[in-house]
Amino acid sequence: MNKELNHGPLAGVTVIEMGQLIAGPFCGQMLAWFGATVIKIEPPRKGDPLRSWRALDSDGTSYWWRSHARNKFSVTLDLNKQAGRDLVTQLLIKADVLVENFRPGKLESWGLGPEDLKVHNPALVITRVSGYGQDGPYRSQPGFASACEAIGGLRYINGYPDRPPVRPNLSLGDTLAGMHAVIGTLLALYNRNQSGEGKGQVVDVSIMESVFNMLEGVVPEYSGAGLVREPSGSTLTGIVPTNTYKCRDGKYVVIGGNGDSIFKRLMVAVGRVDMAEDERLSTNPGRVANEAEIDNALQAWASLHNSADLLSILADAEVPAGPIYSVADMFEDEHYRARGLFEKVSYEKETTGESVNHDTTATDTATLEIPALHPRLSDTPGRTEWAGPQLGADTDSILTSMLGLSQEELQNLKTTGVI
Repeated sequence: MNKELNHGPLAGVTVIEMGQLIAGPFCGQMLAWFGATVIKIEPPRKGDPLRSWRALDSDGTSYWWRSHARNKFSVTLDLNKQAGRDLVTQLLIKADVLVENFRPGKLESWGLGPEDLKVHNPALVITRVSGYGQDGPYRSQPGFASACEAIGGLRYINGYPDRPPVRPNLSLGDTLAGMHAVIGTLLALYNRNQSGEGKGQVVDVSIMESVFNMLEGVVPEYSGAGLVREPSGSTLTGIVPTNTYKCRDGKYVVIGGNGDSIFKRLMVAVGRVDMAEDERLSTNPGRVANEAEIDNALQAWASLHNSADLLSILADAEVPAGPIYSVADMFEDEHYRARGLFEKVSYEKETTGESVNHDTTATDTATLEIPALHPRLSDTPGRTEWAGPQLGADTDSILTSMLGLSQEELQNLKTTGVI
């Protein structure tokens, strides 16, 4: 292998990533960020469709790809061919983790299901990400984030009561599933390593359930009191005040003054001492009952101030508040920069060869800022070593170093379209 990862708490862990787009690969991205060797299996010729999603660079590759596939090794294998499945099986024998996000039953149809793989590598952790889970009546339905966010309860409570439910302009369910896949993978690895038995297990993650897991008090409130939480626009049902307000300069700010003492400081800061001392509003239930009165007062005050001035006043009063940022605002913000939330990477053009890391001295390169990942570890932090690689950039090196294939064998695989 021409590239190596020797940092982070997951250094030495080998992950085979099978699948495409967002949910499973997001899990792989997080594991690679913290030092795991993540070998991404892609179909020859076209690779992961995300390579050509959304805005593209001058070579026709997605800017998103450079971030989403960071630190990964790209190996092309045609899994529709028995020779391709044989090779991925050999890789999985040497791996610690398999991350896959095919529709349930696909791996089994290839002879690569958990029971098949257990025979070859009983220590393997198999993390499976799907729309609705590996069993149940919906298991075979296509599981895109849009549909799973809807059935998982997120869309119902998002938006305004008099309008159709809305979505954030993100595939949030996919990313939430990817995060749950990371958690499940790490738990399974910990159990394997600590139990003394050295056995892997299956981690079953669904997009629907990852969204469902975010619903806070929605379920017990319905079970205990019959309450159905409804969409409430920019407010939060049962907690007042927490809302979005338009300032004199046309910008919006969020104010969260819902603690009892915070509410008093907030109303004093806006010049409404009368409301700060009003016994009706001294606790959250009273504020909920008088939500419109409070929001009207805060909006009237916000309309008199530019957003920066308003935020300065509230910062002095120790009231939680913040601007609503676009990505352009993030790039200009000193806190983002101070926290190291952007990383600059360089990569060789698609026509010139393999992706390279940001220390390269090659001249024909493009540079890009991508987001650093969270959380931060003090002693074993993650970092980006290289941007998302070209399709198949590491096929030869992985198959020779891990499986011992000869140049003649590689050429035969290329001739037959397996790689």
